[in-house]
Amino acid sequence: MIELRNLSKTYSTRGVEHTALEDVSLTIEDGDIFGIIGISGAGKSTLVRCINLLEKPTSGSVVIDGVDVTSFEGRQLSDLRATIGMIFQDFNLFAQRTVLENVTFPLEIRGDDRVDRERRGMELLDLVGLSAKAKQYPSQLSGGQQQRVSIARALANHPRVILCDEATSALDSLTTNSVLKLLRQINREMGVTMVVITHEIGVVEKICNRVAVIDGSRIVEQGSAAEVLEDPSADVTRRLLGRVRWDA
Repeated sequence: MIELRNLSKTYSTRGVEHTALEDVSLTIEDGDIFGIIGISGAGKSTLVRCINLLEKPTSGSVVIDGVDVTSFEGRQLSDLRATIGMIFQDFNLFAQRTVLENVTFPLEIRGDDRVDRERRGMELLDLVGLSAKAKQYPSQLSGGQQQRVSIARALANHPRVILCDEATSALDSLTTNSVLKLLRQINREMGVTMVVITHEIGVVEKICNRVAVIDGSRIVEQGSAAEVLEDPSADVTRRLLGRVRWDA
């Protein structure tokens, strides 16, 4: 279980403070596909980066399985991040490494034996349907294939949680559906909890069981995806659903 308790994040630029998150509290249960949706600039990406402490909260706490991890540093922080995979919008693959070498990179950093890490890498490439592409380079793959490599890499360390930061926003609709189907399969078959950051209501509708809506750095509503989408209480949710004109 992941608990965010009264989380706030403030940046200071040239003496001017900007609040990215304000008093955010969420509970993400084991096995959830938890969507966090909002318009650009609402604070979604900052929120997800606070979960694995790529961003340190200004105040509040991140609690995982009952342990407050907010102050983790050094080896503790490295060990924590090894249990949390991350998938990015722009894939973040190494152009000079083969597909297999990209997938096994986290295991190389960990110091695993080459034979062991290549065996694990091929297992994951088979899972995402790309075992035949192991020796190719990212530039030889389509966008959807590159995102599948990114997903395989995120699974390398047997994570319990995967954070998806706008993972499908750079893909066309058909490729998006294929990637979402893969993520749902991983969630169901491997029990991996997923936190899905998106501005696309369709992503939440297709794979999320719970959702929180963020607007102006605050959570404005949350609950089961079915309930929130069927009967939204926040104006921004109704706008995202197309039920209110943006210029109204």
